[in-house]
Amino acid sequence: MLLLSSLFSSSSSSPHSRLLLLRLHIHLRRSISSSPPPSPSPPPLLDLPLSHPIYTIWASNTGLGKTLVSTGLAAATLLSPFPSSDSAKFIYIKPVQTGFPSDSDSAFVFRKFSQLVLRRRPSFAVSASNHVLKASASAAEAVLGFGSEGEGELRDLGAYEERRLLGEEWAAGAASELTCKTMYAWREAISPHLAVEREGGAVPDKVLLEVLGRCLRIGSEDGRGRMDVWSVVETAGGVASPGPSGTLQCDLYRVPVLVLPPVPQDPSDNLMEWFDKSQAVFSSLKEIMLSVYSERIQRFHDMPKRAGDIFWWPFTQHKLVPEETVTVIDSRCGENFSVHKVQNNDFIAQQFDACASWWTQGPDATLQIELARDVGYAAARFGHVMFPENVYEPALECAELLLEGVGKGWASRTFFSDNGSTAIEVALKMAFRKFSLDHGIILDSTDPNTIGKFIEVKVIALKGSYHGDTLGAMEAQAPSSYTGFLQQPWYTGKGLFLDPPTIFMCDGIWKLSLPEGVQSEKLKQEELTFQSRGEFFSKSRDGSSLAGSYSSFISQQLSAYSGLRGFGHIGALIIEPVVHGSGGMHMIDPLFQRVLVNECRSRKIPVIFDEVFTGFWRLGAESASELLCCQPDIACFAKLMTGGIIPLAATLATDAVFNAFAGDSKLKALLHGHSYTAHAMGCTAAVKSIKWFKDPQTNSNITSEGRLLRELWDAELVHQISSHPAVQRVVALGTLFALELQAEGSNVGYGSLYARSLLLKLREDGVYLRPLGNVIYLMCGPCTSPETCSQLLIKLYRRLEEFKPS
Repeated sequence: MLLLSSLFSSSSSSPHSRLLLLRLHIHLRRSISSSPPPSPSPPPLLDLPLSHPIYTIWASNTGLGKTLVSTGLAAATLLSPFPSSDSAKFIYIKPVQTGFPSDSDSAFVFRKFSQLVLRRRPSFAVSASNHVLKASASAAEAVLGFGSEGEGELRDLGAYEERRLLGEEWAAGAASELTCKTMYAWREAISPHLAVEREGGAVPDKVLLEVLGRCLRIGSEDGRGRMDVWSVVETAGGVASPGPSGTLQCDLYRVPVLVLPPVPQDPSDNLMEWFDKSQAVFSSLKEIMLSVYSERIQRFHDMPKRAGDIFWWPFTQHKLVPEETVTVIDSRCGENFSVHKVQNNDFIAQQFDACASWWTQGPDATLQIELARDVGYAAARFGHVMFPENVYEPALECAELLLEGVGKGWASRTFFSDNGSTAIEVALKMAFRKFSLDHGIILDSTDPNTIGKFIEVKVIALKGSYHGDTLGAMEAQAPSSYTGFLQQPWYTGKGLFLDPPTIFMCDGIWKLSLPEGVQSEKLKQEELTFQSRGEFFSKSRDGSSLAGSYSSFISQQLSAYSGLRGFGHIGALIIEPVVHGSGGMHMIDPLFQRVLVNECRSRKIPVIFDEVFTGFWRLGAESASELLCCQPDIACFAKLMTGGIIPLAATLATDAVFNAFAGDSKLKALLHGHSYTAHAMGCTAAVKSIKWFKDPQTNSNITSEGRLLRELWDAELVHQISSHPAVQRVVALGTLFALELQAEGSNVGYGSLYARSLLLKLREDGVYLRPLGNVIYLMCGPCTSPETCSQLLIKLYRRLEEFKPS
């Protein structure tokens, strides 16, 4: 949908001249509040038909000419010869009207257009109508002449007038039709949100947009050609004007300027001569708008092929992506994509970003606007500046927030980098230096006799973990689809990779699956099943017989590998705490990871937590270390740290790790960095996002203690899905819900296409997903409402009921 914004300002040539500034934009943006309500509801969704041009007209205040432009466009569209058809339709919609009925923009358009028809006398039939849908009690009384019960509520006004202006034999010739609608009206001529306070008749954004959507679809349902139907939505004020709920209206781009003749100052002037003088300008405006609309539609249709011809998408087998399945994303607002769809007609549809754009996204619509504003300010103030030995406010505040938040109680230093994989590379360097220093095996880098010498250092990690795609990070993870010869011929796997126990829900019960080697004969049944998540996260399990079995298993593995000839040293433990992301959304038993951390600590092996995926409330807590009830020596963060709007990563470390790099020679320092280390835009975005997520005033999902998210996934629905015969296991924690489909053979694993048909159906339902083989997941943001999450689960369950593997 094109947004047309008008603004009149004084011309230097004449005190009465006005400039009409037009702003065209490519999609409808929802009204967004500058400060969110205490309990924000999910952003409303509006599917926009693209079967005909739709424009929105704005001006910075009342009396600046929005309605004149609407009337001029209606006349230019309906009263000119038809190039290709025998009829045309112009739909004028005024969603919000104040000062009614003495001031009615739809009535103005209706009257002035009718006068222009009689003045120009076209050679074809013309009709016009004006309809007012609902009004406040006081506005309705002014129209009807009597009051009614239910003070404070909107009335179904039912005001309707229609005129057949020229032509008697309607079926015999061409016809033009003007349809004017006022959706909601209030009597006082004040800002809509103030009118609601004084007169009542509140209209939630969602309801307003639903009604607007129905009005817009009028033009797409009568089978007319794309160029013969126009819709214009005239707003109440400018881009920053509040609507009935108090939320702001929109942000726009600026485009060409068209000059209109001076508007007559005489109130008695009926403006007919002014419209005649303006006819050429409005005709040019119409052509500009139509050209932009046509070009936009053509771009939508061309983009999939253009993308397929030149893109090399990551993690994608291009032979498996037909052109018609490429998703054309026009924009995003909060958690939703606006995507181009083609069925009987083109339209813009809303899809919930259920993969959180590769786990980076968390902002609601309001935070997205705030981030854009703050990042723009940082770009204008700083651009990019050098970081080594320098300080500037965004980097300093970001580092302090990280140490006071995810690093609280253990970290003292923040090292910035550009992405999660690089943060892991930095962490490995840190850990290996600390290990070498603690075990007296560090080489003197200033001694020329040590050049070319090295000590074999490896990691201990878990099978199924994933730490990034850079070469060093890949060496720190077990063999997988990501590390095979086809992907990384250099891969050797520099580590001891343990098979971890996992926890999942099946048939409504949380169950524990143990790897081979863990003694289970003496374990009690209550140690293998759990009625709630709280049970397996509890520290009380530390004294259980299962904890002893874990400790024995880990000790045996460490002892066996340390005795192997040429194996080298285990210089670091690296784990994804609680949940393995890319490895299939497996939940690792927290007790096992806690025991593993303690066993490594007893051997002076530094501990790295890879929280690129799990950090910043992704799992319901600011840091997954809170869920594990233990702390690392080094931890890596990215993705949600900036709200996903821009890349930035951080590696946090203890004083002891930092001091391992202290010395008189620069060669002993951490020689690692990036051109855009601690860039101001990323740090600014991180500061805003971290504060927003943890503040109950901006994130209603944060509990009163400010530490945990409230439960987002409905327990009954989770149980129901876990009991479905097509489902093997379910994991639900924080913003994550994942399930593995029952499958066998080649239908299991990352390369599986087993879930494809299910995903395509869910996309039809407005849920955008990407699978991990036969594992599919829904991921929301820290601010997503539980109501939205429930709707996602309901849609998923309905599609599971009809699921037939592809």
